[in-house]
Amino acid sequence: MQAVAVPSGVRPAVARVAALAPYRPAAPRAAQRSSSACSSRSQRPKRLQCHAVAAPDAPSAVNSKPLVAPGQGQQQVTVVYKFGGSSVATAERMMEVADIVCSFPEHLPCVVLSAMGKTTNLLLQAGDEALRTLPGDISSLAPLRAIKDLHRETATTLGVEAATVEEVEALLTQLQQLLVGISIMQDLTPRAKDSLVSFGERLSTRLFAAYLTARGVPARQYDAYQIGVTTNDNFVNAEVNYELTLPAVRESLTFGPGQQRHLPIVTGFLGRGLQTGAITTLGRGGSDLTCTLLGAALGLPEVQVWKDVDGVLTADPRVVDTARPVGQLTFEEATELAFFGATVLHPLAMQPASECGVNVRVKNSYNRKAPGTQITNEREMADSLVTSIVMKSNVTLVDISSTRMLGQYGFLAKVFDVFQKNKISVDVVATSEVSISLTLDPAKTLWERDLITEELDTLMHGFDGIAKAQYRRGMAIISLICNVKRTSTILERAFRVLNREQVNVQMMSQGASKTNIALIVNDAEAKAALRALHLEFFGSA
Repeated sequence: MQAVAVPSGVRPAVARVAALAPYRPAAPRAAQRSSSACSSRSQRPKRLQCHAVAAPDAPSAVNSKPLVAPGQGQQQVTVVYKFGGSSVATAERMMEVADIVCSFPEHLPCVVLSAMGKTTNLLLQAGDEALRTLPGDISSLAPLRAIKDLHRETATTLGVEAATVEEVEALLTQLQQLLVGISIMQDLTPRAKDSLVSFGERLSTRLFAAYLTARGVPARQYDAYQIGVTTNDNFVNAEVNYELTLPAVRESLTFGPGQQRHLPIVTGFLGRGLQTGAITTLGRGGSDLTCTLLGAALGLPEVQVWKDVDGVLTADPRVVDTARPVGQLTFEEATELAFFGATVLHPLAMQPASECGVNVRVKNSYNRKAPGTQITNEREMADSLVTSIVMKSNVTLVDISSTRMLGQYGFLAKVFDVFQKNKISVDVVATSEVSISLTLDPAKTLWERDLITEELDTLMHGFDGIAKAQYRRGMAIISLICNVKRTSTILERAFRVLNREQVNVQMMSQGASKTNIALIVNDAEAKAALRALHLEFFGSA
């Protein structure tokens, strides 16, 4: 079989700006810095206009208690830090993050935050329950009470000023009113859902900025849509309009002459619809995208995404307890890892960084001294064999064979048209003259779910008159992110291991990607296969 790449659609550029509600720039327009166009490999038809500034020295972690404002000698933001929900899950974790932010005094950071802990899930749960709750009973919803309790207790623990407490209470009131509206209308539209989940980031950033200020560190909160993050109006999974967003964000976050330097604290995940002016969300990985987007707009040499692991690992530590950090990756390698199950960065988050030459460093907020993993456009591959092995479980394998003559014109086009009509994504593809095997992935949105049997049966009927099709559930993809210039060596060693472990490979794909060999096996055998392969290539299982 020969692997083929699935063609991707082209995102239309959005030209009109009149319908967008105006944002308020955070700073007066500063003198324009020199800009240079960068090459684009994304789906957008226009190149991103990227800025470049000198790279700062690599930071060295220091313990800074009490908090001392970082970047006091800097004139502009020098780095963007992004912290996810687990990093700011509690007031105590927020305090720790504040300490991390102030631990690198040579940098003036912009900080992007996710919602606290499981707040986004609680907001979605509250929206669903509101559909089954009388308007007068909304205040008693358990997820709403949990959200209120968390943020009120956090405000008290952090000791933020009264004005911030009032602002938090105003947002909680608006949240409850929105849920009442959902109850009355008996409808949770995508637009309303985006507005609903936006409260998580809007609350966390206000509390964090207020805490820094209370500790003597000048900080200011910004909603991303107010500083110019503009999207289309595809609610729940909006796409950024880079042509409008990059210059607007650059203006908003550039300090003007005489303006007090402070730490911008920005909501991740959020934007504003171009036509409606409503709040939109950027879908899965949206906060990471906000981070790289700000870095590209400001022309920074590096942004840092802080997670709860010591960077990108050689395997999932929940399966392979001896997995170790990878020092450096290319964006192409990181994209393949993300597509096939690793919690690195969403591929969309890598686009602005890759195109504008912004390196991304993945670090551990629970172990700040760990160097993390640096993701760059290029790295030395001469001595590289296998970089990481990632497993994606609960995969559906589809086998399709033509019912017409050999070499039928347009067969592939007709096959993929069926998937398009059913709005089902495809992961791995292998093809021969008269047959295609491929794996399916549920819709890649924040509210991802598994495909149900009825959807798969409908998909199979879509091939009637074109091909015979059948599917098998309970499969897994094991992806070797590797140097494919050494494919013969890698495959010889991999299949020797799998043969010893009596694991049968149901399908293989290699060729479309220059960094990935995908092996499809039965889900029940996948973990054992992953451990054995990790032992073979990294010397530990």
